[in-house]
Amino acid sequence: MTVTVRFAPSPTGYLHIGGARTALFNWLFARHHGGRCLLRIEDTDRARSTEPAIRAILSGLDWLGLPFDGEVVMQSERAPRHAEVAHAMLAAGTAYHCYCSPEELEAMREKARAEGKPIRYDGTWRDRDPALAPAGVKPVIRLRAPQTGSTVIQDGVQGEVTVGNEQLDDLVLLRADGTPTYMLSVVVDDHDMGITHVIRGDDHLTNAFRQTQIYLANGWTVPQFSHIPLIHGADGAKLSKRHGALAIEEYRDKMGYLPETLRNYLLRLGWGHGDDEIISDAQAIEWFDLPGIGRAPARLDYAKLDNLNGHYLRQSDDGRLVDLLAERLGPFNQAQRAILLAAMAGLKSRAKTMVELAENARFYVAGRPIPLDEKAKALATDEARARLGRLRSALEGQGDWSETALDAAIRVFIEAEGVKLGAVAQPLRAALAGAVTSPGIFEVMAVLGRDEALGRIGDFAGLTVV
Repeated sequence: MTVTVRFAPSPTGYLHIGGARTALFNWLFARHHGGRCLLRIEDTDRARSTEPAIRAILSGLDWLGLPFDGEVVMQSERAPRHAEVAHAMLAAGTAYHCYCSPEELEAMREKARAEGKPIRYDGTWRDRDPALAPAGVKPVIRLRAPQTGSTVIQDGVQGEVTVGNEQLDDLVLLRADGTPTYMLSVVVDDHDMGITHVIRGDDHLTNAFRQTQIYLANGWTVPQFSHIPLIHGADGAKLSKRHGALAIEEYRDKMGYLPETLRNYLLRLGWGHGDDEIISDAQAIEWFDLPGIGRAPARLDYAKLDNLNGHYLRQSDDGRLVDLLAERLGPFNQAQRAILLAAMAGLKSRAKTMVELAENARFYVAGRPIPLDEKAKALATDEARARLGRLRSALEGQGDWSETALDAAIRVFIEAEGVKLGAVAQPLRAALAGAVTSPGIFEVMAVLGRDEALGRIGDFAGLTVV
């Protein structure tokens, strides 16, 4: 048997962080077992499914680095096949026509509420002669579900889960307008796509019992179900907007995480391999399997996510990071790109996200005269500007523009001025970076290069503070 799994999002919104984890778990499970991971877009809810949402899902999965196997399956295009199965079940006697009106169904629900019972269809047309059907009424097709005994699921995460069949009802398979319901569509698609394992959130666990009954009614093999606990916030409550970002795009664009960070973090969010925290893709494929998934909901921890992203930033290729910065600060000319490449070792060691990296790098590519923040402006006193004017003159003849040589030259200047290091270093930092914080001033000067550094110092020395 070739292991075949699928990720099947509904395009009624963005790719949720929980959905991204489900996609990752499916992808890793398939790769670990040498199988296939398919992608199906469950767009049967035509009123709520949108093309932008489909594009966002595909873009998010591509950014996350999860290449799926085969062509993307659009569930809506398979509606004729779903209807075909419903009619075959009707012919086989495992399904039947139901002619109940909306008013009759509402009356059933009201009666169940009044008696404090679960709201279920009462089987009115289960054994009634179709000849008694009211004229002009288009029926739905319902599953003839078992009414005694129980439906059992051997879940790969939850263990054995059982529900009494009396708790389930004869669900609708095909609506009166001929459109299939979600339950039928999912089962038919999973069967036709050869899905051997269904790995999804445990909010689908109750669906699994109904879907199992549809499989059995058709004489099909039931896949191995595995239902993953949902992701909760740090407070233990179900993840929601108040806990922060939910869409995968927000983690990329607004929060500045790298895809390898998300893969590593989501892997460890509910799955474990001893005390290992930093896990490469190769290790993840080698180690991942269902027994490592816990039954308790995982909790999102942004501090851990930040620290993990800091690790991957430090490990990243400098050229790649410059390209990513261009999406936030650029485009860059060749000189600016060269400056950022030279600065990257110092920059990436001080940042945890691409947002921080971009903010820390911004001054390197700022046009002259560079803007000063309020604290930097406060350092631009007449005395400080005059002193930096003298420093610029002293450095004009400096041939060696390395950090070590600049350190020595500026210390000679400080001694000649008869002041402490801060009297020169603080306004010099403001002149170079437009702020009172930056990488080391000698590093910054060396990265900027002789002409740019002297130009910025000169701009500051002649600055009229507004």
